[in-house]
Amino acid sequence: MKRLVPVLAIGMLTLAGCANTSTMGGDVYRGNQAGTAQTVTFGTITALRQVQIQADSRMGGIIGTGGGAVIGGLLGNQVGGGSGRQLATAAGVIGGAVAGSAAEESANRVRAWEMEIRRDDGQNVVIVQKADRPYQVGQRVRMIGSGANVSVAPY
Repeated sequence: MKRLVPVLAIGMLTLAGCANTSTMGGDVYRGNQAGTAQTVTFGTITALRQVQIQADSRMGGIIGTGGGAVIGGLLGNQVGGGSGRQLATAAGVIGGAVAGSAAEESANRVRAWEMEIRRDDGQNVVIVQKADRPYQVGQRVRMIGSGANVSVAPY
């Protein structure tokens, strides 16, 4: 049973710690966007840079930090005896929390494009979205939406 608990905890971290990043791409619409009129403008990509989007964790980091602390504590508890075991358990909890938090943060990063686009009206805009398709400088695109809700699609 002692060996099964860390395996189950790692499995839960793997499944529950990941953020939903599918909505960050140009090919995915949120439910509230379906059936609504969207503004469309056209332009040309003038600069392109690969960046990363740090997605927010659904649980605010609790899964990675808490799960890491539990796993670290369980592993630390199997070391030594007496007060040495207590110290190893405490160190395992702290180390596990730090490692779990870092692992969750890393798992919630998504490759993205930062696209500078010169719209046909002469205005320059920058849009960042998930790198779910290839783009290149000089490519014609359409920008769908307005304000903080714009996605880029090939034209």
